[in-house]
Amino acid sequence: MEEKVLALSKEFWNAMENADEAGMREIADPDCNFVHIGITCKLDQEIGFYTSGAFQPTEIRFNGQTVDIFGDTAVVITDCNYGLLLDGKPTTHHFAVTEVYARRKEEWKLVTFSFTALVY
Repeated sequence: MEEKVLALSKEFWNAMENADEAGMREIADPDCNFVHIGITCKLDQEIGFYTSGAFQPTEIRFNGQTVDIFGDTAVVITDCNYGLLLDGKPTTHHFAVTEVYARRKEEWKLVTFSFTALVY
């Protein structure tokens, strides 16, 4: 089960990196919450950031991922260095990204995607 959730996580990261709206919608619940430094939003607005070019990933380096399953809830913690052009300005942050997936029948859906800046 953990491998399935980690594969979904990787698919979602790839969809974000490639501004793939269909890929993001396939994995995330329509009411999914996204938490960034300075903003929280739902899926439609998050997709808009990527498809409009406001968020343009330049380099994502994964340092590690863990997954814990709690019944019908899975929590993935992704340690990464995330570089992007943010409204045309380059930025890079070391993040712990918390991804929460809820299982509905046999399907996992992303319900929360939260960036936490790490300072070490």
